[in-house]
Amino acid sequence: MIKYDLKELEGKLERCKNINLKDVNLDDVDEISSIKIDRRKSSNERILDFLTKVKNPYIFKVNGKLVRICFSEDTDLTADDCLTRVLENLYK
Repeated sequence: MIKYDLKELEGKLERCKNINLKDVNLDDVDEISSIKIDRRKSSNERILDFLTKVKNPYIFKVNGKLVRICFSEDTDLTADDCLTRVLENLYK
């Protein structure tokens, strides 16, 4: 199992979540289809792998279109649940 720097990933999430789309250069955003995640890994490892590979886990491109994801704080779903669903839907 790959060792992940969880403190570094937490810092990355905190820095990335409030970036204004106006400040984003489309050329600096990952195309989601180019992110390769090993589907044999556990759900948690896939999420950690995704967070490690992308420049900003909240902003990416889908077919060249800028997409931003965010999570509501008034739900019973955790960020882990939401990211797992996103990854499962993308990598079926």
